[in-house]
Amino acid sequence: MDFGTIQEIFKTQISYFLHELSQYHLGQRFLLIFFYGVLAKIADLFIDHLLLRVATRTRFKADEQIMEIIHRPICWSIFLLGFTHACLIAPVPPPPWDMVLPNIIKTLILLVWWGSLIREITAMNENNMSWVLKKMDRTHFYMLKNISRIVILFTGILWGLVIWKVNLTPLFASAGIIGIAIALAAKDTLANFFGGIALFVDAAYKVGDYIILDSGERGEVVEVGIRSTKIKTRDDILVTVPNSIMSTTKIINQSAPEPRYRIRIDVGVGYDSNLRQVEKALLKVATENHALAKKPEPRVRVRRFAESAIQFQLLVWVQDPRHRGRETHNLLKMIHIAFQEQKIEIPFPQRDVYLKKVEDSGSKAEG
Repeated sequence: MDFGTIQEIFKTQISYFLHELSQYHLGQRFLLIFFYGVLAKIADLFIDHLLLRVATRTRFKADEQIMEIIHRPICWSIFLLGFTHACLIAPVPPPPWDMVLPNIIKTLILLVWWGSLIREITAMNENNMSWVLKKMDRTHFYMLKNISRIVILFTGILWGLVIWKVNLTPLFASAGIIGIAIALAAKDTLANFFGGIALFVDAAYKVGDYIILDSGERGEVVEVGIRSTKIKTRDDILVTVPNSIMSTTKIINQSAPEPRYRIRIDVGVGYDSNLRQVEKALLKVATENHALAKKPEPRVRVRRFAESAIQFQLLVWVQDPRHRGRETHNLLKMIHIAFQEQKIEIPFPQRDVYLKKVEDSGSKAEG
């Protein structure tokens, strides 16, 4: 077969292909898609220049947030609907394209909304959702955020299966067997998930609380997730503890039920000290420290007569457990200075050794 024959066959195939395409009125379909593209741009301008401006002027933050979430998905949905409408113009595409093309377009619309919702929920934090945190605890906010992502994820998957007309009856029928297999394979993950739900219901702690675990870890709760709880220690180290452990361990919440924390300062004075003078000096030190809480008021108690000192205890409160170490440091310095100024003795253990001279018995005999 020579080159001229191949060229003739190629031209014949192209002519046949163009003749077949001409039956589907491609110009009319592209014109319809262009029309929907113009509608999408009009919707974009309408939302951007009117609805968003109106939302920013209201005292509610929810309407502005909703506009930002649905802005892009609405525009893309209108544009993709143009492809759906173009596929419905007679004559419709031959099988299986008459079903595949509309399903692809519906899937793209689903992905637009699905991705937008998941992206917006993931981006929600204390800065852009401050209006919600005024009415909701931070712990509940982050827990609902994580649960919402899981719900949207599985809803999107099921919706996609419905679009492609996948029979879900066998899937639900085998859910029991699949559930057992998943429970055995991912028992730790499920334990952490239900542990997080238990912590959410019990409200043993929340984000921002200062807690101490039975194992010794202590710090501020910075995040309560579905799988784990993150604690920031005083050394700025992030400790991640699975919720299955958090739900079964002993937790000391130093920020509940009141956020303030009591500090006990033990100090000993000599037995010849004026106890009223010591008490006044300690109370003066506490009142001069403006970082301490005003209520409850500082207290001074005589605890016991020790071996070499009278033991006093200064009881004060700080507004936040995280400030306990710093204020203990400040109080000890101020007490030492106050006692020096008022010549109050702080005794320390000491021993006096007496040496007794014993005469040699041999020397006495010689004498």
